[in-house]
Amino acid sequence: MLIERVRMYAVPFEDRRVSELISWYMKTLQMAVDAVWSNITWRYSYKKYRKGEGAKVKVPVIPKSSEFKRELRNALMENNPYAAHWVDAVIRTAYSMLESWRKRYVRGKAKKKKPAVRRRFARCKTTLMSVDCERKVIRITLKPHEYVEVSYGDAWLLGRVEGCEVGEVILKDNRVLIPFKKAEPYEVKRAIGWDCNELSIDGFSPELGFMHIDLKPLITARITYHEKRRRLQRHRGKKKGKRKWEKYSRRERNKCRDIERKLAAQLVTLFPNTLHGFEELDKERMLKRSRKNIRKRIARASWRNFLREIKQRAVVEEVDPRNTSKTCSRCGFVAKDLRGQVFKCPKCGLVIDRQKNACVNIYLRMKGFPHSCDWWERNVKPLLNHELWVGVALIGRMPMIQPPMKGGLKAMKSKGLVDQRLSIPTKVYQT
Repeated sequence: MLIERVRMYAVPFEDRRVSELISWYMKTLQMAVDAVWSNITWRYSYKKYRKGEGAKVKVPVIPKSSEFKRELRNALMENNPYAAHWVDAVIRTAYSMLESWRKRYVRGKAKKKKPAVRRRFARCKTTLMSVDCERKVIRITLKPHEYVEVSYGDAWLLGRVEGCEVGEVILKDNRVLIPFKKAEPYEVKRAIGWDCNELSIDGFSPELGFMHIDLKPLITARITYHEKRRRLQRHRGKKKGKRKWEKYSRRERNKCRDIERKLAAQLVTLFPNTLHGFEELDKERMLKRSRKNIRKRIARASWRNFLREIKQRAVVEEVDPRNTSKTCSRCGFVAKDLRGQVFKCPKCGLVIDRQKNACVNIYLRMKGFPHSCDWWERNVKPLLNHELWVGVALIGRMPMIQPPMKGGLKAMKSKGLVDQRLSIPTKVYQT
């Protein structure tokens, strides 16, 4: 199996001509979005787009005929000071924005409102750029016979992108975002089913046993910055209060993204050549159906962000999340009521931790296995007391491996250990 890994790095670059190009690109992009939006037609579709709603949904139909695109291109080419391929890049970006809006709209996640261009950027087509691999220079065409050259030969990222292909770059006012693509072989040797919870992500694999990933550093960061913004609530309308509010929001976003990225990288390092199975969770739907006292707790979780980071590094399969916690992992009986941390099956009498029961069900759905008492007795029962506790190491790239401690969430004073099942030397890093 080959998987394409994409890494994007920023290279500092400033040029007045690029800033002028970005200004024209934003203006022309908004014109293209307006033109396509005004020609959208609406029709009723009987396909079931939204869960829990009727099959009849009114959906937008974006015009995609070659005649319409030709007329749009001719209209945008008037008074165009740059190369013609920049107009093609604008049209493609406009359709990408509207397609993204359409997907979110039919799922009930966006309003019937025209997308607006707010961020300053310009996406460059491959026909507008040429890469000199020996000199590590990218030449970008602005106008006929007018170019700019972006060099990444002396950048710190050179060792990480050896043997990679350069994709379509994105121009900013003070930097250039360069994506590097590389197809690498990926051999799947094991599979792990992961159950996403508020404070942890729990996994199960017959080869490794049960795993517990601690999300407390992520939740702590969100609570900390939420409290800081709450103190500024009364001063948010003022100029100084608004600047502080934006500063704390930016710091929270960067801090949480850093933790999610490190946790995903450490998880892939700890479990190489693994197929990861996650629930296809709809956070907005969960917020609508949840009680008021737990909505804030659900809003703090960032499962989709963590899943996105995992997808960039490993193979992921998403399964249906319905009744993963209510279904008995041994006999398959679906309980009507589920309360507390312990799952008790009224049919076969199984008593198991709720999160362990869910991750076993996710593993079975991912592999396509039916519920079987014999399979459960052979593969799950011997591993009920075998747990691997993993925490994020905020300094360094190696994860923290900690044995479980009875009566607590994790061992506070652990020594280095070696997991015989994983055959990976692991060490606890104090943070």
